[in-house]
Amino acid sequence: MWYNNILETIGNTPMVKLNKITKDIPATVLAKIETTNPGNSIKDRMALKMIEDAERDGRLKPGGTIIEGTSGNTGMGLAIAAVIKGYKCIFTSTDKQSKEKFDALRAFGAEVIVCPTNVDPEDARSYYSVSSRLEREVPNSWKPNQYDNLSNSAAHYEQTGPEIWEQTEGKITHLVAGVGTGGTISGTAKYLKEKNPNIKVLGIDTYGSVFKKYKETGIFDKDEIYPYITEGIGEDFLPQNVDFSLIDHFEKVTDKDAALMTREVALREGIFVGNSTGSAVAGVLQMKDMFKEGDVVVIIFPDHGTRYLGKMYNEDWLRERGFLKDEKLTARDIIKKKETSEIVTIDSEKTVLEAINTIKTLNISQIPVTQQGMVIGKITESDILDALLENGALKSAPVKTITTTPFPFVDLNTSIDKISSMINRENIAVLVEDDHGKIEIITQYDIINAMAG
Repeated sequence: MWYNNILETIGNTPMVKLNKITKDIPATVLAKIETTNPGNSIKDRMALKMIEDAERDGRLKPGGTIIEGTSGNTGMGLAIAAVIKGYKCIFTSTDKQSKEKFDALRAFGAEVIVCPTNVDPEDARSYYSVSSRLEREVPNSWKPNQYDNLSNSAAHYEQTGPEIWEQTEGKITHLVAGVGTGGTISGTAKYLKEKNPNIKVLGIDTYGSVFKKYKETGIFDKDEIYPYITEGIGEDFLPQNVDFSLIDHFEKVTDKDAALMTREVALREGIFVGNSTGSAVAGVLQMKDMFKEGDVVVIIFPDHGTRYLGKMYNEDWLRERGFLKDEKLTARDIIKKKETSEIVTIDSEKTVLEAINTIKTLNISQIPVTQQGMVIGKITESDILDALLENGALKSAPVKTITTTPFPFVDLNTSIDKISSMINRENIAVLVEDDHGKIEIITQYDIINAMAG
């Protein structure tokens, strides 16, 4: 048996029992693995449904351009469908999204416009506003508007809900899903609650989003809104696809807990997941007292880890945000273990001959070059040798004539792995500013010395 095109492979995703991460939860905890969709996310379902509904009622015409504000996954679903159906795509997104998501969209021929995160939705620069303006300006274009387009929820009412019901043989007691556009949780919940009104629907929210407070108080509180790192869930407005009457409880999860749990799911369950899955699993662990023996909890795992390699799966990214404290040596540890010595620099106006004498006297191979006390470049033994072989008279020239790119600066929390990867034949050291503002140099020798110590 074969499929006529890749769109026919959307849906019918597997259900997998979680074991290690959920060992302290008395219930059976199952993951609905949506990464097996062709675009590696659950958004393929609603992207195709929105397109087909728009084709049916004439909003999307042959040869048209699809314009959407998307954090990446909906864009991927739309872009794949557009390739098969012959549409162009322009996507607007925010600068907090991972570069991998944008690269993936461009791989399918989409144009991506990156907009600032930290602005109101009504701001002309927001990704909502820019996509709406483009829809007005680009001829024969259509904006799906995944937030308010109820085809989004309908896709999950028609597909995701029935699949979960069948796969659990109707035994599901709790549905857990991140809430962003609201389509996944609301559409799935509507179907499941029609089958069994006692099923509890638990929405995962993030700090900086308005959902939880609005559900509990009916107040849309702008003071709840602030920038957050977690991708794919939470909002600073109320999308029409979020049906609060179907969601029994919202659980907020911090950026740190979401990021670290994303990694844990891969490390402990062998499932390579995205950031919102980490948030959902962390939320389930926070809510563990809600579950009892015999309960069947289904968590939707919406997307794939490949889109977060530069973020949640990058230890330096985690360290920079204070999310990761581990035993790996950092730049701070390396300079602590160094023998104390003043960093040798040379002023850019000194002669090349003076640089040669410094290198000889101190038995060093490279010197940072300064101008008015600021590091502006470097010279190495090989730079001097190459210059003199070309022109012997350069001995009396100022050092700045042969200065090359400066050694890169690293943060005190940069890991030994990252520093090692930055040191190579062209770049034999890195610079770091210590807690007192003093500049230190780290060479390969210093790294070996720190590891040996």
